[in-house]
Amino acid sequence: MTEKHFLFSLIFLLVCFPSCKKDSLHPDVPDEVTDIDGNTYKIVQIGTQWWMAENLRVTHYRNGTPIPEVSDNNQWVNLSSGAYCNISNDSLNADIYGRLYNWYAVHDNQNIAPEGWHVPDNSDWEVLINFLGGSNISGGKLKEAGLDHWHNPNYGATNETGFNALPAGMRSNSGYFIENGINAYFWSSSESNDYTGFAFLLSYGHAEMIRYGKDKQLGFSIRCVKDQGN
Repeated sequence: MTEKHFLFSLIFLLVCFPSCKKDSLHPDVPDEVTDIDGNTYKIVQIGTQWWMAENLRVTHYRNGTPIPEVSDNNQWVNLSSGAYCNISNDSLNADIYGRLYNWYAVHDNQNIAPEGWHVPDNSDWEVLINFLGGSNISGGKLKEAGLDHWHNPNYGATNETGFNALPAGMRSNSGYFIENGINAYFWSSSESNDYTGFAFLLSYGHAEMIRYGKDKQLGFSIRCVKDQGN
C-alpha cells in the first residue's frame, strides 16, 4: 500500500467508523424519546437497558387523558388516584427537575410512560444497580456531579453513566415540598403493600442507592426505561 493510499484509508476510518458503529449496533434507538405532550428527553444506555436521562414532566397519560395537577396540600395528602405537581407549585421548576407524581399515577393503567417505555419495577432497578456494582456505589455513578444542584458534599457523584440524577426532593405526606437539593427519589411501579409503593433514594451524603417502601401519597420523580425488544 502506498503512503497516499494509507492516509486516505486512515481518514476514511476516522470520519466514518463512529457513525457506522452506532448505526450497526443500535439502528433503531434514537437519541431522545418524546412523550404525549411533545416533551423530549435525552436517553442513555446503561448495560443492556436504555434509560431516560431526565426526569419525567408529562401532564397527560399515554392515551391523552389529563393527569390532575394538585397544588393544595390537604387535597394532595388525601388522594387515592393519580396526580402530579410542580416543585413549590412553580412550573418553571419542571424545566430542571421534571415534575413530582404520586404512586397512583405511576400505577394507573392509562400508562404515564411514552409508547415503548415503562416506569421501572423493582427488577428493572435491580438490573441497573447490579450492573453498576451494587447498591453501595451505584448511586454515585447515577448522580449529577458537582454542586450546581446537589448540596455539599454530593458524596461519590461521578455521573459516569450519564443518568444525570437530580435532587428534586419530594412532596411529603403533609403536602409540603422538602429535601430539594438533598435527595432524589424515584418511584418503582412495584407495590410494597396496600399503603406503600417501592421507591429508590439517592442522597447528597452518600454514594448508595437504597430501596424503601414509601407512602403512595408522596410526590417523587419518575424515570422511564425502554421496553425490552423495542
